[in-house]
Amino acid sequence: MLPCTPYSCQVTSSALPDEGDRPRLTKDAVAQRALELADRVGPEALTIRKLATELGVTPMALYWHFRSKDELLTGVADRIWGEVNIAVDWSAPWTDQLQAMFTSLLSVLRAHPAAPQLLLRTEKLHSEAAMKATETALEVLRRAGFGPEDASAVARAAMWTALMLVMAEPGSEFPDPEERAEEQRKHQVELATLPQAKFPRLVECALPMTACDDPEEHYKFGEEMFMAGVVAIAATRAKQPPASPGPEG
Repeated sequence: MLPCTPYSCQVTSSALPDEGDRPRLTKDAVAQRALELADRVGPEALTIRKLATELGVTPMALYWHFRSKDELLTGVADRIWGEVNIAVDWSAPWTDQLQAMFTSLLSVLRAHPAAPQLLLRTEKLHSEAAMKATETALEVLRRAGFGPEDASAVARAAMWTALMLVMAEPGSEFPDPEERAEEQRKHQVELATLPQAKFPRLVECALPMTACDDPEEHYKFGEEMFMAGVVAIAATRAKQPPASPGPEG
């Protein structure tokens, strides 16, 4: 008979629910619950211990799936990226293909309050789902005629543009509508009462510069501006003459 080590005593404690009383944990299930918890409490407050309490298990039970908080955050980021629709319609124009992926990414980020911070924190860790999404975006852009450098730049810009649009959503820092309206009024007054001779355009644009009652317009304009920029770059590159051959060309 094996001795009762601290670990074996911990996992067989009668204070825990019976194994039959809770579903078997899988890596995907743990990541999903971690994402739900991060959306509620924020990524910084997400810990292995807090997640274990949420799941009704010991922290050691989660270490079978994620050996550290960084691994857990990578798993959660992978879960987020996995929600992005990368099922491209290859018969559609490349602009429609890219816009569909960009719109899907925006929708996923908006659905998860913790997503922007999580993706920023794990951007260098390269989750499997993130690499699949990037691979698909690069394939769209390469088929559209972009070279490897431009395709890479556009793919990176797509992620950062989506993140910034969500993080900069007007009024998002004020969930309460009344508080948001009051803050908007204050900022509008501040701009409207600036010296007009010195800041004529800020005074003129006091209302639209402080508007935060229609986030859909914010996202629509951001998406249109991103796509217009990509299309403009594609047109510019198409007009450039091919590079001159080298001395041995």
